[in-house]
Amino acid sequence: MFAIVNIAGQQFKVRKDDELFVHRLEGNAGDKVEFSEVLMTSDNNNIKFSNSVKVQAEIVDHLKGDKVIVFKKNRRKGYQKSNGHRQYLTKIKINDIA
Repeated sequence: MFAIVNIAGQQFKVRKDDELFVHRLEGNAGDKVEFSEVLMTSDNNNIKFSNSVKVQAEIVDHLKGDKVIVFKKNRRKGYQKSNGHRQYLTKIKINDIA
């Protein structure tokens, strides 16, 4: 069984016991979170579009993603600019789809 769920503005395909990285969520490590915006569920090729399904997850850890380097340059003009960014992420584990 899997579900398509909207978590922090992004859509994820989740199954029970999956671990995934999402944008930073409120809460501490070990807290339980529940996502009620489930778009679709599938159970052995039976596809359902209902709003009564909820996905329960647990926050495993808060961390930062890999560094992304942004480098801008204009040829023969003497212009160079370098910038970096690390996204704040939350690792969650899906406990139940009910």
